[in-house]
Amino acid sequence: MVPLSFADRNFVALPSGALWWQAQSALLVADLHLEKASFFARFGQMLPPHDSHETLTRVEHDIQQTDAQSVYCLGDSFHDKFGCDRLPQNARDLLTRLTETVDWAWITGNHDAGFIDHCGGSIADEVELDGVILRHEAELGEPRPEMSGHYHPKLRVKARGRRVSRRCFVASATKLILPAYGALTGGLDAAHPEIVKKVGQSAEALVPVSDRLLRFPIAA
Repeated sequence: MVPLSFADRNFVALPSGALWWQAQSALLVADLHLEKASFFARFGQMLPPHDSHETLTRVEHDIQQTDAQSVYCLGDSFHDKFGCDRLPQNARDLLTRLTETVDWAWITGNHDAGFIDHCGGSIADEVELDGVILRHEAELGEPRPEMSGHYHPKLRVKARGRRVSRRCFVASATKLILPAYGALTGGLDAAHPEIVKKVGQSAEALVPVSDRLLRFPIAA
């Protein structure tokens, strides 16, 4: 777990890609994409079928590790708005137990827009927590501190002749984009023009490693 400072508030970046906000006793996760495998299976593309249970098991571990009292899912928690209905029984039982244990908030994203909850928790388009806006996709012109997901940022660098890819946070003075948390999620280069357009040229890719936070200017 690595300390991470944003908007004059202190957080801890977890190895899973979650963010722990101790002052609010809140765990933040983005882009779980639960039931992605079953979505693609309907079209004949077979992916490992246990993605939801694997992802939720990691959420449970992070809740236990931090003793979080609330969980905020920053959109695209399900791969489509009917994903909750397709959860296998073991994943459904686990999710139900989690949403009954902590104050659980689903913030809707582009994949799960129109999601009608059958798994517990509450649903919101966005949430304001201690002056920080939690939403799925960063908004241009938003002056308030903002946390979001959507882009699944990854830092890609060449080291010793090899290309290395690591999940990362992308941060500017007022925006923080979380990496994707889900077991079957890909990633977009942290320096991709769509990300740079939202966070600006001065933003950094933040990579938690062991007990420190590595910083890489995305403009480089």
